[in-house]
Parts: sequence; structure tokens; C-alpha cells
Amino acid sequence: MAKLYANENFPVETVQSLRKRGYDVVTTHESGNSNLKIPDEEVLAFAVANERAVISVNRKDFKRLHRLYPLHFGIIVCTKNDDFENFAECIHKVLLQHEGGISNQLIKVYREGNS
Repeated sequence: MAKLYANENFPVETVQSLRKRGYDVVTTHESGNSNLKIPDEEVLAFAVANERAVISVNRKDFKRLHRLYPLHFGIIVCTKNDDFENFAECIHKVLLQHEGGISNQLIKVYREGNS
């Protein structure tokens, strides 16, 4: 199961729902990196240093980072979803499709759970 690093804008309620499903998720707040205006490049670097995939609703910037820095432990970009349980379930379903791991991959999660 992928180890995840939730970007600052990622809903904590969805983090909690992912944890209930067995995911190891660390938030920027828990890592001491929230409210510091840390550039996305540094968010990705932190995730790489800690062998975690970044998960974010900041799709545009992290798609760009994937193109610039293709070696990472995964980047998961999501369409915003205020139904936090459904959001976690969509992410879970998409990650189940990547049993071989998500390193160096850009994973897209939409509200419906399609990648």
C-alpha cells in the first residue's frame, strides 16, 4: 500500500478516511511544513526524501512537476471532492489498480474514481 504525503490543501477529513482504509498518510501539518508557503518543488522533494507519494488537489502544478522531475514515489492529483468518504473511496479504488506500485507515475483521480 502506498505511503502518502498530503499536500497542504488536501482535506484532512479525506486523510482520516484514507487512514481508516489502512493507508499511511502524513500531512504537511504533521511534518511541520504547513502555513510556511513552501514551494511545490520542496513539497515533492520532502515526499521523495521520505519515500512517499504526494497527494494533492493542486493538479496543474503537480502535473508540471511530474514532467520536470519524473523520478519520485508517485504523484496523485485529484479533482476536489467535498464528500470526504467518497473522495477517499475514489482514491482507494484508483490505487488498487496500481498493485505494482506507483513510483514515477502520475496518477489522476476524478470524483467518480476513474483514472
